[in-house]
Amino acid sequence: MQKPSIAAVRFGSPFRIVHVSESNSGVTSKKMGDSRGLTENKPVLIATLLLIDSLHFVFARMLLPHIRPEFSAMYVMAVGTVQVGLFAFLRKRLSLAVVFRNFWFFTAIGLLVALSTIINYEAVALIDPGTASMLRMTSILFGIGFGLFWLKERLSRCQVVGSLVALCGVFTITFQPSVSLRIGSVLILLSAFMYALHAAMTKRFGEKMDFIDFFFYRLLFTTGILFLMALGRKTFVFPDRTAWMLLLLVGTLDITISRALYYLALRFLKISIHAIILTLSPVVAVLWSLALFDVLPNPQQLAGGAAVIAGVLLVLLQPKG
Repeated sequence: MQKPSIAAVRFGSPFRIVHVSESNSGVTSKKMGDSRGLTENKPVLIATLLLIDSLHFVFARMLLPHIRPEFSAMYVMAVGTVQVGLFAFLRKRLSLAVVFRNFWFFTAIGLLVALSTIINYEAVALIDPGTASMLRMTSILFGIGFGLFWLKERLSRCQVVGSLVALCGVFTITFQPSVSLRIGSVLILLSAFMYALHAAMTKRFGEKMDFIDFFFYRLLFTTGILFLMALGRKTFVFPDRTAWMLLLLVGTLDITISRALYYLALRFLKISIHAIILTLSPVVAVLWSLALFDVLPNPQQLAGGAAVIAGVLLVLLQPKG
């Protein structure tokens, strides 16, 4: 039986996707060749993605004492947007036609990523980076849920067991005596749902676009939405020198490099393999959290996180029928 995959989700929507005509195939091949060259050495791509992806919540915790989360999310995203925009401009790779034809697509995924990022940056004030990273793995289960909801697909027995194990892990982490931990856990789950929906839409509607066009406009729309949200605050915060140093570091690693690797892997790896790789990210995140902040998840959080990872692996590694 074929595995449910978020890549197969079909959304009834007004999104329009740019298709490349055969007459332009030579240009397209040249454009795609640059990004494909980065994936020739897949072990290096995978190892780098895993290492940097595990730092997402660690970076959010590092920025917390220096600048408010809603503003740090905006500035970090802006740094990545400027860097990718300069690269695309120097390579003469941007097409305005793409953004006009896919305006609502970029608006939708930009809003989802903007909200998800702000929630993550807010949540690390309530929950440690390692636990947050473990809870984020529920995005894989949400992705499978999209396939069930839209495609009416069925889960195998192994997938049902895996989903139940992961859900038990989520409940174990979420329902704790501390109110702040419960709130932080719920925030991470909400963020994971939004990011899973964005990934499903990207796989379905954005895979045919030139990679640089897609990546730049995704960042640009996300930054624009975060800027509008920041304007809604009573005061607008400007970073000091120390905050700017951290923002440049985080923007370069967590946005420009990390998300480029994420989307390249999403294009050139099977969605199940992509998801399996990212299940290792929480393990690395726990180690980062211990090394940098001397913080470890408590026994209940570790048990719940282990159940989440085990359940996700059961879902993804089900034997083929």
